[in-house]
Amino acid sequence: MLRAARKGEHIPDAGAQGGREPPRRAATIEKSGRSVAQVGSTPAASIPRALAEAFDGAVRDTGGERAVVAGLPKHSLLDWYFRRAAVSGMTDPFFLETLVASDVLPFERPMVLAHEWSHLAGIAHEGEANFVAWIACVRATPSDRYSAWLSLYQDVLPSISRGDRAALIGRLGPGPREDLQAIRDRFARNVSPRVSAVGWKVYDSYLKANRVESGVASYAEVVRLILGVRFTGDWTPLRRP
Repeated sequence: MLRAARKGEHIPDAGAQGGREPPRRAATIEKSGRSVAQVGSTPAASIPRALAEAFDGAVRDTGGERAVVAGLPKHSLLDWYFRRAAVSGMTDPFFLETLVASDVLPFERPMVLAHEWSHLAGIAHEGEANFVAWIACVRATPSDRYSAWLSLYQDVLPSISRGDRAALIGRLGPGPREDLQAIRDRFARNVSPRVSAVGWKVYDSYLKANRVESGVASYAEVVRLILGVRFTGDWTPLRRP
């Protein structure tokens, strides 16, 4: 599951802070294998082929061995809850479908999809799912790369010093500033603090019960993973011998 509110952190307000095992597998791209009525959901879009192919490579390059279905993104009857609880996406544990909140913005969508596909690939840890999603996105189309870097920016900002934060914010161009504001506006319009707090407290307990010791804080561990891995020029992670 991917939370819209970026792992419990508010979306940084730039203006207010001083500046405006060996991989052997074959991927299967699902066109639309199941009836929409089967789970009471409606298709949200087609599968972006470039992202699905990049995701296939990202899973292989991080040691994945299972064949993975890049799930067709769908809206769900749970959409009201997703929007109120600040949930961007979820992998249906029963039908293994990729559910996406209807209010997810276009530049958020690639990371949401790739994150949920990571769960379909058997990656339970949220930070590791974000890591594979990030690799997939930076190796896909320009819009996918933008989604990856904007997502990482939001994860990095709360973890650095005030001075470094101000310097980083100051380097943002008008486009990213407007997009971050659009995300803040989305939250202000749709999220219920009470519903979100209760929902994420339950999910935190669920993750800890499933051996993710850091619970929902595990989302932000993608920063540590990215900084701790060496990459080639095309963002292929170098694995230890």
